[in-house]
Amino acid sequence: MNRFMQEQGPMFAGTHTMRDEMLDTLSEADLNYSPGGQNVPFGQLWREMGEVEHAYVESFKTFKQDFSWRNPEAGLEGSVSQLKSWFATLDAELEAVLGAMSDEDFKKTVERSGFAMPMEWQVQAYLQALLIFFGKATIYLKTMNKPLTKKIEEWIG
Repeated sequence: MNRFMQEQGPMFAGTHTMRDEMLDTLSEADLNYSPGGQNVPFGQLWREMGEVEHAYVESFKTFKQDFSWRNPEAGLEGSVSQLKSWFATLDAELEAVLGAMSDEDFKKTVERSGFAMPMEWQVQAYLQALLIFFGKATIYLKTMNKPLTKKIEEWIG
């Protein structure tokens, strides 16, 4: 195992567990909820986070960032079980890709719309994207009067 995964792997696992625990608290009806205004339904927010994770997984493989891919799976936004399955697949792929990298690979850069980001920063940007998602998701949960999981409460508030 490379140095990065030895040091940072537990952070990924914990962050993904926090996301999965939040998803475990939801029903299909919850995924249809929108707090109104310009906000998308909760299920769409979850799909968008999966698409972000997909974009990062691909960037770790290709060293190029592209956020244009959209998941075409029918019914994904309205199904807790489909979302869980998809995230499990994405997480396994992420772990495999990062785990297979050499320490030298982490010194390479990822091309991102006209600038290059060091791979180690790219990985941290993915974790920050997850934290941003959690911030958004907690607003949905609070407006639905749903309790936050203990980990979300402690980490996000």
